[in-house]
Amino acid sequence: MLVQKFDKFLQSVDLKSYRDQYRPIKIVEMDMPKEVQAINMLYKVYWDQKKFLSFEDFYKEYLNSLKTEIESFRQRTTMCKDCFYRGLPARIYRTWASIITQIHAGYVAESVFGEGAVAMSGELDHQGADFQVKYKGKILNYQVKKKSFSGEVRRGKGGVKNKID
Repeated sequence: MLVQKFDKFLQSVDLKSYRDQYRPIKIVEMDMPKEVQAINMLYKVYWDQKKFLSFEDFYKEYLNSLKTEIESFRQRTTMCKDCFYRGLPARIYRTWASIITQIHAGYVAESVFGEGAVAMSGELDHQGADFQVKYKGKILNYQVKKKSFSGEVRRGKGGVKNKID
């Protein structure tokens, strides 16, 4: 079952060392345009493709696939290359840690409601739902509450303002 595989993956993640490494780094904290945000790739890799990559492997894949867009964004911010590329992994790590928590909840929900009953995507996330369950003809939208050590990391999306299909 996927939830057990994902549980095993999560047990292999050394959150303490990541926190120690990335928590103090707050260089790239500006709003990032959608084309360089990691969120869509996170859902694609961990939910759609069911590839449970370490943060380092995910970050390499993220950099390789969005290299041009990321560099263009860096230049628009006028941030020096050294500072930007020291701060970017910390920024992406915080997003990664948050989203894999949501994805775990999605796998747990799927183990309860059945395979194919749960949907997750960057689009749903931006609309305010961390995952969506279709069950007995009803659509249920869920948010996963997370504790954050950083004021810059979103603490929740508040109420859903738009209707989510």
